Amino acid sequence: MPEVLLSDHPLRIRPGQKVDLSSFPTTDEEMFPVTKLKGKDLFKQFNHQIDVLQKQFYAEGKHRLLVVFQAMDTGGKDGTIRSVFEKMDPQGIRVASFKRPSKLELSHDYLWRIHRQVPQDGETVIFNRSHYEDIVAVRVRDIFPEERWNKRYDHIRSFEEMLTDEGTTIIKFFLHISKDEQKARLQARLDEPEKNWKFNPGDLDDRALWPKFMEAYGNVFSETSTDNAPWYVIPADRKWYRNLLVADILVKTLQGLNMSYPPIDFDPKSIKIGA
Repeated sequence: MPEVLLSDHPLRIRPGQKVDLSSFPTTDEEMFPVTKLKGKDLFKQFNHQIDVLQKQFYAEGKHRLLVVFQAMDTGGKDGTIRSVFEKMDPQGIRVASFKRPSKLELSHDYLWRIHRQVPQDGETVIFNRSHYEDIVAVRVRDIFPEERWNKRYDHIRSFEEMLTDEGTTIIKFFLHISKDEQKARLQARLDEPEKNWKFNPGDLDDRALWPKFMEAYGNVFSETSTDNAPWYVIPADRKWYRNLLVADILVKTLQGLNMSYPPIDFDPKSIKIGA
């Protein structure tokens, strides 16, 4: 199982671990003490491994992989997804993005829209934001009272336990950037015309609530990082290093599935393809 390979990973939140994100680095490079140039070469090796492993994953058709990304605004979810998963066969991968719920989605329980997007056999699904917005965002913005959102820790643990019991492997990443780095990235969206469309004035409202978001995320990781559905807090100020860390964990997770190509019931050498 992948959790055996990664149970001692230094970026993994242990079940019940108390998390204070102010003590977690956003630029730590101890895991891979390499230059940016060598890091990018290593990342290419990881990309190749991901390509090979995903071919087996898709061909075998018996595993399901759910990858969850959360971050503050400008945290790099889109960039990480583009870079780390670029070699995967589009037939076997899908990205589900969760934005403000629609009227239809709000007419159901908050996990309704989530459950509809989980992977099937042989499929990798990436959540760009997720069900965790329904704890963090509603808590920080005071949309619902504590007695309502506080119950959602139990709901989500049970939901993810059901998914893993039924054969889904879950890994969850929080891309941890500093407030200073967010400021620089927001400013770049204003300064560079081709990035203007990315700027949302509402992001400044959330930025003003930074301490509350950090506290809410810390509580989420303490409450919902389990043996079968772990959280990893990824130092994300340096984009190339962030990608390297996520790719490494993805490779190890896929390797832990002990996959192989499905057996065939014929001898390829005995078959002649006519003109």
